[in-house]
Amino acid sequence: MSDFGDRVDLALADPILKIAVERTAGTAEAKRALAVDAFPDFEDARDRAAAIKDHVIAHLGAYLEEFEANAIAAGAQVHWARTSDEACKIVIDICKAAGARTVARSKSMLGEEIGLPHALAEAGIERVETDLAEHIIQLADERPSHIIWPAMHKTREQVSLLFKARHRSPHQEETIAAMAESARRELRTQMLGADVGISGANFLIADTGAVCTVTNEGNAELSLVPPRVHIVTAGIEKIVPSMPHAVHLLRMLARSATGAALTQYTTFYTGPRRPGDRDGPEQMHIVLVDNGRTTMREEGLAEMLRCIRCGACMNHCVVFRQIGGHAYGGTYPGPMGAVLTPVLDGLPKSRELPNACTLNGKCQEVCPVRIPLPTLLRGWREKSWREGLEPKTMRAGLGVWAWFARRPALYRLASGSALRAMRVLGRGWIRRLPLAGGWTDHRDMPAPEARSFMAQYKSGRRR
Repeated sequence: MSDFGDRVDLALADPILKIAVERTAGTAEAKRALAVDAFPDFEDARDRAAAIKDHVIAHLGAYLEEFEANAIAAGAQVHWARTSDEACKIVIDICKAAGARTVARSKSMLGEEIGLPHALAEAGIERVETDLAEHIIQLADERPSHIIWPAMHKTREQVSLLFKARHRSPHQEETIAAMAESARRELRTQMLGADVGISGANFLIADTGAVCTVTNEGNAELSLVPPRVHIVTAGIEKIVPSMPHAVHLLRMLARSATGAALTQYTTFYTGPRRPGDRDGPEQMHIVLVDNGRTTMREEGLAEMLRCIRCGACMNHCVVFRQIGGHAYGGTYPGPMGAVLTPVLDGLPKSRELPNACTLNGKCQEVCPVRIPLPTLLRGWREKSWREGLEPKTMRAGLGVWAWFARRPALYRLASGSALRAMRVLGRGWIRRLPLAGGWTDHRDMPAPEARSFMAQYKSGRRR
């Protein structure tokens, strides 16, 4: 369904989804808190991380040219793509030139952003998702619901049923270990037999031309070292000046994403296999993708380019925790998605996402690179209003509210009447409220106090 309201209603009516999301996001929130408490200079580290990203964004062209020169010197081939279609065409052309029938793909949100899975399918190239969660998503024919845990919307019970239906040698015991072993049997042979390996990149190191990947399962290494050809697809904002800068951001990424001091597998690739190397691909291609990033830098969204894709903003988002990732409808869910989707899909198609935010500021509070997400979301709201994208009913309703707000006596009379009416409608909790079905369809509303806040405030001052 394309309508945001319909997707939200579907998500809120799914009790299993709430359990699945809360299991993972709640655990991530708790682990991050412990990791931050054990990092006494974390706030200073956030400042430095933001400064690193801002410096790179301000000098993006110079660092990209430096990276290109060093990557080519190391034996890699560098390609440039302005749009998602251009990026997909470059990847497909490389695969066809290599005679690839199968590709092993390591988890990459950039790949999802540009529509690479669909492009590979249309080209008749079999895709093997090597990340366990992405493998689950591929079997279920779904999109990722989180940028770190793509299958967080599924319970282990649902995954068990999926594996039994789709694996050639499914698990016999209902344990996580047994299900993981079933996936390993299914994937290992396909990984090692792939003609081409495709990955994303967490960071691109300008002064060496190296590519950094971060995984929890080692799937990047298994899917990218054995194939003859390795293709990297990366957004141009992934660039960092040097290894020390990358290491600093890695410390922020792991703690913010999973609560770990460092992710299990952090690997740096510099060019293809050289004489004397025991393994590695014969060719390495790096596809640098713009896809709206230059426009973001020029049109007031440069701070969003700081994002290191940790997922902390969505793990702490009260809206995401209720509706999950698929309700957002785009590649990126949560607060970051509410900022990025209007860039990628256009504001007319996604104006409801910025409006769904409560602006409580928790996302900014936990962001490791201090992205002012609420400010950016308000910017989209203002633009939507200026361009007349809001429904006529909303504009009329706000006009009525503004008329009353400019007349304090009438406003107090109307709000007092509304308070009394709401108390009549419910004893303690309101289950149904006219014109407010969005609030009461899936939850009860606490009945208000007998007097408004201003009335109570004035009474307290008199005392």
